[in-house]
Amino acid sequence: MPEATRLTVGPETLGVPVFLAPMAGITDLPFRRMVARFGAGLVVSEMVASSEMVTSRPSPRASVRARALTEAGVPVSVQIAGREAQPMAETARIVAGMGARIIDINMGCPAKKVTGGLSGAALMRDLDHALTLIEAVVAAVDLPVTLKMRLGWDDDSRNAATLAARARDAGVQMLTVHGRTRAQFYKGRADWAAIRAVADLPGRPLLVANGDVVDGDSARQALVQSGAEAVMVGRGAQGAPWRLAQIAHELFATPAPIIPQGAALADLVGEHYQDMISFYGTDPGLRVARKHLGWYADVAGAVGKDRLFRAASPAETLRLIADVFADAPGPQLSRAA
Repeated sequence: MPEATRLTVGPETLGVPVFLAPMAGITDLPFRRMVARFGAGLVVSEMVASSEMVTSRPSPRASVRARALTEAGVPVSVQIAGREAQPMAETARIVAGMGARIIDINMGCPAKKVTGGLSGAALMRDLDHALTLIEAVVAAVDLPVTLKMRLGWDDDSRNAATLAARARDAGVQMLTVHGRTRAQFYKGRADWAAIRAVADLPGRPLLVANGDVVDGDSARQALVQSGAEAVMVGRGAQGAPWRLAQIAHELFATPAPIIPQGAALADLVGEHYQDMISFYGTDPGLRVARKHLGWYADVAGAVGKDRLFRAASPAETLRLIADVFADAPGPQLSRAA
């Protein structure tokens, strides 16, 4: 691969073109902070629902997702989702006031609880309505606005290129396309070649390929087949916050990350765990942390993650982290998509 080109979105200069995807309940501040430590060109917050922000009493969950937006040295984008233009515009203004530097619009989430409310990927079934949301958000803030989508709702309606062209004309400054339809959810393989229809649009903005990017080889193939300028890593980073830096090293000869092993891995997992407890509070933090501990254990080949799940206090969990990870075989090169 050639040397990484320095990319920009509006006035924002991005880092190496390997970005962290927004993942609900995962890309919170503690996880973004851990990924940023190893290096990433951009990190995106978990989805902030406009319906939960634009009320007289915003939900604590939405407020937690939107707060604490910045990571040292790494640009941060906040992803918003909704079904109506005015609440989306107001949510964009709120998160801009909280320090967001880029606003991303979610038109790709396949979850039934999202699409059932006519948000996320469901918006790809009505492009006229989708454009009202895009236009409202672009008009509401002076920040760069980006858009994340899928190939379409299903194989009979692969309309990503059409939506991308209309988003381009509305002022969207970056497009991310997951190489699956909504009907696929996360089954099968991402079709990176199908993203090429977006890449071939004249005058289109920066393009990012997403879906099944888990290591250097898959990232390289995604870039070549899609014609995109960058890749976005989602599930491949779970339990491996160094994955983006590892991919960047393999593709663009950036400095290789030091992947922790043994006691160093136990220290890193323990630090991430304590950050989650501090961020959420003890009881919520215990619940949120379990999935991350499980992913770390899977990536490292650690035995005994069931003991981590049963731990009843932070002190007990930290003791078990030291036991479980210090003797683990260590992280592998990549993990399943």
